[in-house]
Amino acid sequence: MTTTDGVAGPVPAPRPAGRVKGFLRLVMIEHSVFALPFAYIAALTAMFREDGRVHWAELLLVTVAMVGLRTFAMACNRIIDREIDARNPRTANREIVTGAVSVRSAWTGALVALAVFLGAAALLNPLCLALAPVAVVPMVVYPYGKRFTNFPHAILGLAQAMGPVGAWLAVTGAWSWDAVVLGLAVGVWIGGFDLIFACQDVDADRAHGVMSVPARFGIPAALYGARACHVVTTGLLVWYALTTGAGVWFWIGLVVVVAAFLYEHAIVRPGDLSRLNRAFFTVNGFIGIALFVCALLDLVVRGLGV
Repeated sequence: MTTTDGVAGPVPAPRPAGRVKGFLRLVMIEHSVFALPFAYIAALTAMFREDGRVHWAELLLVTVAMVGLRTFAMACNRIIDREIDARNPRTANREIVTGAVSVRSAWTGALVALAVFLGAAALLNPLCLALAPVAVVPMVVYPYGKRFTNFPHAILGLAQAMGPVGAWLAVTGAWSWDAVVLGLAVGVWIGGFDLIFACQDVDADRAHGVMSVPARFGIPAALYGARACHVVTTGLLVWYALTTGAGVWFWIGLVVVVAAFLYEHAIVRPGDLSRLNRAFFTVNGFIGIALFVCALLDLVVRGLGV
């Protein structure tokens, strides 16, 4: 059970040419699309409130920090879970399992990514650097979660919730409950679609003692849980819109998000997981990008200058 590989069955993976390319395939760097849009929403909203202008250097550092931390988290996930992945046909072709990327190379990449994250945090402001270890802890705990709790999805959600909060802190250097609301929305959203994604690993998880909601309570319960999570996500996004005085474009984006949620849950059913990858990758990638575009348009219309 993981949140980052859309392969539904054992398909031979080509051996990457070069350590860097292999490492980037291992951490699936392109999947930063799930978390970055919400960090940008938080950062740009904070900039709008601060002085109404986009600060490109800060936005670049937020990007570097987010990608660095996510890369570190993914590398740790792959390293820690390599024995579990080797026993699951869906994940048995991952680079660290096949030997295309060595454990040593994966640790090297992880530590470089961690250094990049800490460096970006230090360049942003002292508070970001001081709180950086708080963001790192759940990234390391999450892979172990499936060994001691049926709810590792909640740990993943907590880890992802820190993105918008950190982005807001990066801009203002101060705590914001508005950012916490957005962070909770992101965390519950990602925890919800992780419930959906974990459904495809039920048999392997049960056979090897890997813990998850679908493995413990069944696929129908997991899908109902995902629906509940996405209802809560919608409520939190409404709360965020109200507390930040969002305009019409943000509300349009929220309508699009709700429509995407309805579509996602319509195409994945307990007896038919054939379109699970479409629900996980296509729909959830679209949700993040669509809401970001609408939030950006809303801020520009309200006076955000570039």
